[in-house]
Amino acid sequence: MMAQEYVMKQRTEILRAVCSSGSAEHLERVLDVLLAHGELSWEEYQCIQVQGRPLYTNARHLLDIVYTKGLATCEIFVAALQQVLPEGQGAGLCFPGDISKVEERKEAGRTSTETLLSQRPSLVGKLQGCVGGALEALLQLGHFTSGDCDEIRLPIHTPTQQARRLLDHVSSKGESAANVVLQYVDQKQQYGGCNLAEEKLTPPAEFLKYQKKLRSSVSAQSSFLSTYGGTSHMPLEDIYTQGQLELAHDCKVQGDLGLGDIVGTAGTVNEEADTVLVSGDAGSGKSTLLQRMHLLWARGTALSEFLLLFPFSCRKLNFELKELSVQDLLFQHCCWPDREQEEIFRFILDHPHVVIFTFDGLDELKQSFSEEHRLCCPTQPAPVHVLLFNLLQGSLMKGVRKVVTSRPEAIGPILKKHLCKEIFLKGFSPNGIDCFVKKQHHDAEVAAKVLASIQANTALLGLCHSPVLCWIVSQCHKELLGCGDGTPQTITDVYLMILQHFLQHQSSLKTSKVSGWLQEHLTTVLHLGQLAFQGVGASCYIFSGTDLDTCGVTEKDICTGFLIQSKDMSNHQSHQYEFRHVTMQCFFAALYIVLSNNTDRSTVTKLFELHDMRETCFSSTCFTSCLATGQQQTSAETPNLQITATFVSGLLSQRHRRLWSVCSQTPLVDRKVQQVVKCLSKGMQRHFKSIPPPVEGEKKSMHAMPGFVWLIKCIYEMQESKMAKEVLSKLEVDHLKLTYCNIGPVECTALAYVLQHLRNPVGIQLDNNSVGDVGVEQLLPCLHICNSLYLRNNNITDEGIRKLIAKGLQCDRFEKIALFNNKLTDACMQHFSHLLRTKQNFLSLRLGNNNITSEGAKQLARGLQSNHSLKFLGLVKNGVGSAGACALAKMIKSDTSLEELWLTENCITRQGVECLVQALEHNTRVKSVWLRNNNLSVEEVAEMAQRESRLIF
Repeated sequence: MMAQEYVMKQRTEILRAVCSSGSAEHLERVLDVLLAHGELSWEEYQCIQVQGRPLYTNARHLLDIVYTKGLATCEIFVAALQQVLPEGQGAGLCFPGDISKVEERKEAGRTSTETLLSQRPSLVGKLQGCVGGALEALLQLGHFTSGDCDEIRLPIHTPTQQARRLLDHVSSKGESAANVVLQYVDQKQQYGGCNLAEEKLTPPAEFLKYQKKLRSSVSAQSSFLSTYGGTSHMPLEDIYTQGQLELAHDCKVQGDLGLGDIVGTAGTVNEEADTVLVSGDAGSGKSTLLQRMHLLWARGTALSEFLLLFPFSCRKLNFELKELSVQDLLFQHCCWPDREQEEIFRFILDHPHVVIFTFDGLDELKQSFSEEHRLCCPTQPAPVHVLLFNLLQGSLMKGVRKVVTSRPEAIGPILKKHLCKEIFLKGFSPNGIDCFVKKQHHDAEVAAKVLASIQANTALLGLCHSPVLCWIVSQCHKELLGCGDGTPQTITDVYLMILQHFLQHQSSLKTSKVSGWLQEHLTTVLHLGQLAFQGVGASCYIFSGTDLDTCGVTEKDICTGFLIQSKDMSNHQSHQYEFRHVTMQCFFAALYIVLSNNTDRSTVTKLFELHDMRETCFSSTCFTSCLATGQQQTSAETPNLQITATFVSGLLSQRHRRLWSVCSQTPLVDRKVQQVVKCLSKGMQRHFKSIPPPVEGEKKSMHAMPGFVWLIKCIYEMQESKMAKEVLSKLEVDHLKLTYCNIGPVECTALAYVLQHLRNPVGIQLDNNSVGDVGVEQLLPCLHICNSLYLRNNNITDEGIRKLIAKGLQCDRFEKIALFNNKLTDACMQHFSHLLRTKQNFLSLRLGNNNITSEGAKQLARGLQSNHSLKFLGLVKNGVGSAGACALAKMIKSDTSLEELWLTENCITRQGVECLVQALEHNTRVKSVWLRNNNLSVEEVAEMAQRESRLIF
């Protein structure tokens, strides 16, 4: 197979091989070879290496360039790939047999600058770890400034990246600077190399024995899926599906992340901190993610830089009553050394950087994070929560990497200042849903039917982005495939489906689907509901046999499968129980509130106003294992109360009313419905009243908080369009800001359901969420009331844009859109071009930091030729290049509306700027063209700025 044909046919496998590790190192090593052989120009190299752009995007751009350059370039590329990829990572690639190994060029007579380029691959290796010395030499001889050195030493770069940045910088400094670097490398090689790497550790024999025992213990705990309880028969390897990981919004590094990036340097915002936070909603897969990390470490296939890994469950730590030292915590809660405990612990203290701790479920810890009790001595006993807080903030075991999972709401600013970085777990991508369902169903025909059913219902597809809901839907595939038009629309629908699924599996009668199945098992539902309800009120998720007896839970009730033994807490003397998932406990608590005649009249009001429900939940003394801890007690967690309230709203919707008609007193249910409606209306009114008056000359804006989104979700679960219309009739704003509200496809469905009832057009800002393509589709029903839509940093691709524009063309009021930092390519530019040709009232299009090249810019220019309304066009941080700039310049010559054009950081050279200057001579309407950080020399910038004052450099 010819190399060019190979690059095209193996494109997917090449991308996976280069990018699957999450590290850019393999891509950069291939680029080194191509640069060294003159197959890439500097402009092409810079267009590929766009900082902040996803790794996969950069790799795709390289493949495009390599393929268009022809056979010779493809041959060198394939040879470099074969040479660079480690054994195993290129397993899916079948390299052509006629590709010879690529050799480094070392011809005589080259200048020092040319040698830096031709020997780049080996120089990167030689400089790795020696960058500091080379910088010092350049600084002393006056070739570099301290600012140059600081830029290269940026801590976000790995040692090899620092070496590459050094070579790039030196190339622009001239021949003498290049000569200094070559001489420095030669001297280092002559006198034994750059021996700055840390001395290789040689652990004592007992340590290695303990490591082996710990690996065995962690492997045994992690080999079977434990997240949803009762699934201990299911190997994690067979079911695990990677969720979407994103760095927190205040990190500059963006893109697809892997497990290695959690403990890697990507996205680090605090070099002094050791703690990484992985946050995500209930059911987003946090525990399973940690379990996967544990298993890979135990098998030696990941996290190889860590010799020991200690996993902890915060739910389990709640039950530790005695004071412990760090040594006790490690050895008693994880794995006990057979001998030489002191020697092993001393090794850990002396080498903290080779140790990692993981803490699952910080939000389930009964104490809020505090800095009150400082502890520095690892042998000093203290309450477990004090140890934990001091570990996270770095007072104890400084240098040990700590990875913590939690729901976002539980993390306050006090803890955040001690974080190395924060990573969001966003649940499944559309491909993740597909993969997960196929792993659940080995019968390919069943899997195909389930996926078809999910994809046919966009509301259900949105719900399945949550791993726990995707699991429920997969479990209940027979009910799903048999219910025709009644497919689930809301989260409550999905949980009712699994309730029916589990109960009917226990039933000996063929009861009516409408209500008979629930009536038959009503006693069981109330027993489990009371246990769940009182547990939510006490922030209790693990129950003793006494707790079950108090609520009347019998062995028959346990056999329904909703309640399972807690493997972490049970022993041969006593069993502890927990619900399959915390959301399942919230659902049963909601069932109890709706069905029971014994709850306090104030229960619903307290629930929706998020008051402490401790008095409401307890009519008798129970849950001693949860409450009598001798530690500070906390009120019920707000997130779980919100989940419970959301389920109550859904259960009391009109569509489910007949289900309760034979199980509870109708007047009682009606009263609860009225209470919920009143609470939701009052809650929304409180948000509306908090809107500040607009600043003179500006639009009235409402900055919504997460609590507002929760109320919206409750209204959607209740499916009360009349209430939504009445509530929204009182909202009068010009701009609705919902940034950083953790909005995914589920929330988009609810927002569209409610916001479509707004009376006046509004700008909707959803920047920095997880909307994605499915979320975009869910928003379409409310697009007619949008005059502007801001969707920056939301993982939206060309497919989402296709659907958005198709709907936008039908909406007269739709005038502005912002899509900075998504995953757009030239493929969607035809849709924007059509939008501009068709909508003559469209005002602003912002497409910065995507993957738009000169071809995309040409498409936009064609659309702009027929447009007479657009005032602002932004293409910052793309790859428009000079060809794209020239295409846009042609449009500018005759354009009658455009006022601002942003082309900052687009690899534009003098040629492109010349075209823009000439175009501006014919257009006085354009106010400014932004061209900062393009490929222009200082002299060219000065010249162009003098010729045309509207160019902003």
